[in-house]
Amino acid sequence: VQLQAFGGGVVQSGASLRVSCTASGRAGGINVMGWFRQAPGKEREFVAAISRSGSTTHYADSVKGRFTISRDNAKNTLYLQMNNLKPEDTADYYCAAIWGRTTVQAMAAAKTGDMDYWGKGTQVTVSS
Repeated sequence: VQLQAFGGGVVQSGASLRVSCTASGRAGGINVMGWFRQAPGKEREFVAAISRSGSTTHYADSVKGRFTISRDNAKNTLYLQMNNLKPEDTADYYCAAIWGRTTVQAMAAAKTGDMDYWGKGTQVTVSS
């Protein structure tokens, strides 16, 4: 499975931006997908995760109410809609995926960053 994130950019505080991630290869076996981010000088952190059906989502407290994760399995694409962006959201955003496992196991694993596949990041910069 190969993952590629895109759609990052430079925006002002309060703006919205949507990043996307396409999966290729054996994408049909992907279960949970997630977004993570890493700011300069900081460790990578969990942002959001979504089950294969899209019925279950989890968000980091720092983005709840502002970010929305979604996916289109027919297009093998994952999305992250980011609203009311803040300077502290500035980071490289990475998509990742889990192959197989039960949904409960996979969602729990996603929150700890225990993913099977990682894509290269897309940079998001929020200016104040």
